[in-house]
Amino acid sequence: MSERLQKIIASAGIASRRAAEKLIKDGQVSVNGKVVTELGVKADPAKDVIRVRGARITVDPAKIYIVLNKPPGYITAMSDSRGRKTVADLVSEFTERLVPVGRLDYASEGLLVMTNDGDFSYRLQHPKFGITKTYLVKVRGRLNAASLTRIKKGLALEDGFFKPLEVVVEKNNPRSTWLRFTIEGGRNRIVRRYLEALGFTVSRLVRTAIGEVELGALKPGESRLLTDSEVKKLDPGRR
Repeated sequence: MSERLQKIIASAGIASRRAAEKLIKDGQVSVNGKVVTELGVKADPAKDVIRVRGARITVDPAKIYIVLNKPPGYITAMSDSRGRKTVADLVSEFTERLVPVGRLDYASEGLLVMTNDGDFSYRLQHPKFGITKTYLVKVRGRLNAASLTRIKKGLALEDGFFKPLEVVVEKNNPRSTWLRFTIEGGRNRIVRRYLEALGFTVSRLVRTAIGEVELGALKPGESRLLTDSEVKKLDPGRR
């Protein structure tokens, strides 16, 4: 069956649909030996020879979805030219070509979804689908009511205005405070950058949930398959 090239590339787990569109525009995709640069072109992965950057792709109908508890000190990537530890090291038992959905920076930890389903990855990350993310954030100092009000208010950052959906004090210690932070979207390091712009120092950041899928009792470095129910909760429009 013929489908748009960007959808075929996403289904093959090569890239998200948006990234696949860029690959096509950049002349990195060919069909039956002919370079394609127009987004409207269709192909049949069962009949046509489709190559991305010279490598032939195949569409594997077997999709896999896992959740990983990323420890700090790991790069959210499948390889690293500097030899640093990556999340690929933590899911080596899976033979499928997995890619992370979104990012957690080197020092951050917690829930990270990985999959070989490009369409699912796209829908989980795109702001228009409104998938929330929840974090436990430890900041230095004991916060008072005025500080909490400032954090809830929002702030204009260099890449646009940001305001958390919800901020709740989970625990106040003599020298630190744990906050539960809920946001929409996934701008790079947005929670850290936001709090630092307000003058707060983040000493720990743990993502505990994406949508209704929670980290639960999963230990650092451990992973598990998402249930069918969890996949549908993260992607309610899927068939």
